[in-house]
Amino acid sequence: MSTEILIQYWYFTLIGVFILYQIISFLNTKYLMKKLNAKSFANLRRDGYFGFKAGIMGMKETKNGTLIEFNQKVFNESALPEVGTMKTFIFGIPIVLTKDPENIKAILSTQFNDFCLGRRLEYFGPLLGKGIFTLDGSGWKHSRQMLRPQFARDQVAHVKALEPHFQLLKKHINTKGAKPGGYFDLQELFFRFTVDSATEFLFGTSVESLKDESIGFNQDDVNFAGRKEFATAFNQSQIYLSYRAMLQKLYWIINPKKFQDCNSIVHTFSDYYINKVLNATPEEIEKQSGYVFLYELVKETRDPQVLKDQALNILLAGRDTTAGLLSFAIFELAQHPEMWERLRKEILGAFGNDVSEKITFESLKKCEYLKAVLNETLRMYPSVPRNTRIATKDTTIPRGGGPDGMSPVLVRKGQNVVYFINTTHLDPAYYGKDADQFRPERWFEESTRKLGWAYLPFNGGPRICLGQQFALTEASYAITRLVQSYSKVHIKPNSQSYPPRKMIHLTMCLLDPLLVSFEE
Repeated sequence: MSTEILIQYWYFTLIGVFILYQIISFLNTKYLMKKLNAKSFANLRRDGYFGFKAGIMGMKETKNGTLIEFNQKVFNESALPEVGTMKTFIFGIPIVLTKDPENIKAILSTQFNDFCLGRRLEYFGPLLGKGIFTLDGSGWKHSRQMLRPQFARDQVAHVKALEPHFQLLKKHINTKGAKPGGYFDLQELFFRFTVDSATEFLFGTSVESLKDESIGFNQDDVNFAGRKEFATAFNQSQIYLSYRAMLQKLYWIINPKKFQDCNSIVHTFSDYYINKVLNATPEEIEKQSGYVFLYELVKETRDPQVLKDQALNILLAGRDTTAGLLSFAIFELAQHPEMWERLRKEILGAFGNDVSEKITFESLKKCEYLKAVLNETLRMYPSVPRNTRIATKDTTIPRGGGPDGMSPVLVRKGQNVVYFINTTHLDPAYYGKDADQFRPERWFEESTRKLGWAYLPFNGGPRICLGQQFALTEASYAITRLVQSYSKVHIKPNSQSYPPRKMIHLTMCLLDPLLVSFEE
């Protein structure tokens, strides 16, 4: 047999095998649909290149800071826009996209065991290791059981520990605001504020990133390996992680030396604290002043890898989500002076114009307009705008099929389902015609009391965020103290677009600097 004939033989054989596979797959899908009472997807999205165009577009929109708007466009341009679920391909892999609260409820709660995190440990493991955000099954259950007591109400209710960090933040504001023009990047300061408070809560000693030369501190006095480089490295690593997750089974392509170096810096930083607690005597641990996450956790385990992984997982949540929430809140308030004035009136009426014993966990929760501002910020800018689950078996989700999209659809074992909380939060079906407008007053209206799974800033079901009260308390305190300290806030003209460009990796924040100034 000649080489040419042999090549043709294998060519037609491969085509035949491929066609046979497609026929078997089609027939099996039809069988499963009938068995599980599922209907065909009402919305199918194709780009003609097996989803590679869509995947590349997603990465491009992420880089440009417009992924949220792109996601909305994808749903709005579907055959039936009112049906919030569709089937598509991304990088050649079939995937289900949904913003439907009923489907999100099923994935996260009523059909919890039908879905898992899939390859998240492989995507995120190089940075976060085996922690509560990367584990499934028994590993996740053990992590949650171990961490739950660390976020008991009395542990997050103490706000006094935040005041020293706020005073440093205020020094930066007053110093930078005194320069010509008076505008400075507040988001960068918020990230330093939250990492300082988070490391104090987690490790017992703050990294004190706000203490720098610009406000009269010598950084060498509080220096150790990885401290100065940590923030930049942590941010950069998360960007790489987001691309790894987007590439799905091709995640291994994203593993450059810079990524590895950033991970090494973060691990060196955390090792300082892990070694410190492991070298402490039992007596020193028991005598630790106040509540410290790591000193309580070491009573559960002395495995340095477990301690590091869990600490980094919680640090990610404690630092990034709260900094993003604060930044988006001030971004909106700076453009709505009447809201700042109303908030200031409420805060001054409750606490006066200076730090007070009256500012407590309980009293902050009674500030209704403050709660409304934070709720509205989390609606428009949820800290984790999208998330993914993988089917553990052939199953269905409640809606998206049939002519009207109200019938169940099939999700094959191993298939990705991406749910878009940000798109749900901006859907006029749940929030009215002004859903794209920042309006805290909506949280005093009857319509927002019946949202259910259409409002989900802290996830839901068994994996609901353990630290939500911690984040809300810190954000409430920081905004309260800013409102007490300054009568007005201004955003630099033309420094931001609207809607703002957003950086999305594991969490979300402003892509561009938040250039503001304050008036006392």
